[in-house]
Amino acid sequence: MRILSDAFIPELPGRYNGKVRENYDLPDGRRIIIATDRLSAFDIILTAIPFKGQVLTQTARYWFEQTADICPNHVLDYPDPNVVIGTRLDILPVEVVVRGYLAGTTSTSILTKYRNGERAMYGTVLPDGMKDNEKLPEAIITPTSKAFDGGHDEPLSAAEILAQNLLTQEQWDTVSAYALALFARGQQRAAERGLILVDTKYEFGTDKDGRIVLADEIHTPDSSRYWIEDSYAESFTGGTRPKSFDKDFVRAWVTERCDPYKDPIPQIPADLIAQTSRVYIEAYETITGQRFEPDLSGATVLDRIRDNLKP
Repeated sequence: MRILSDAFIPELPGRYNGKVRENYDLPDGRRIIIATDRLSAFDIILTAIPFKGQVLTQTARYWFEQTADICPNHVLDYPDPNVVIGTRLDILPVEVVVRGYLAGTTSTSILTKYRNGERAMYGTVLPDGMKDNEKLPEAIITPTSKAFDGGHDEPLSAAEILAQNLLTQEQWDTVSAYALALFARGQQRAAERGLILVDTKYEFGTDKDGRIVLADEIHTPDSSRYWIEDSYAESFTGGTRPKSFDKDFVRAWVTERCDPYKDPIPQIPADLIAQTSRVYIEAYETITGQRFEPDLSGATVLDRIRDNLKP
């Protein structure tokens, strides 16, 4: 009863159903964004995790507040623990991914590409001889196309972004500068909490005045990979994956049992779902330094959200 797998509210207009969030566009230019408990990976929904939507919304809220001096963001109000009301933006067709380590499990990750023998990727050339999860000499941007309606993200370089007219030079310069500054702030704050912010993705849009604005979420366990700092040195030396605050262990469980891009996904076991919920909550508490308080009001999460959105 406390899992929000769907957030369909028929009386709200302009619905767009994303992988994790459900969006409603109001006539006055505001957008209602509801974070469900769905867990997405490999371009599909794997399962639903209790309290995940609340964790994502509140973690993003912490980071939006921590980075408001770096760039503008879309936030207007938080009427519910799972809901943010923001300014409606025209989302830019490029997803900006910043990476500080040779890590990842998806087909677009630099570690996957590196293991396959690639050295030139995303407009960057990596040296030979690097090890799994090794720190990069400096943070790099690895942009991908922004896949709408459940499509696949495709790797891009800055030259391709400009050649395909996905962004102007001025837009690319702005989002690049914002992304690197946001990532640096995120790494700094994470280190103060005993964490390593390994990599993350940002989405930007333009408002009615053409201003570039940070959208969606920032530095959440869904959009980012976190490692526990005191586990890193031993894990790196031993060639194992550092302890993490992200959904990589769910991805790893799936990839150990099938090719998720080709095969049917096995059912995620209940104990793994419960473990994942605990990880999300622990991530929130560690990242923000605040105790997680689940909102148990309302007969269901959706009932509570509907009541809080009535005004």
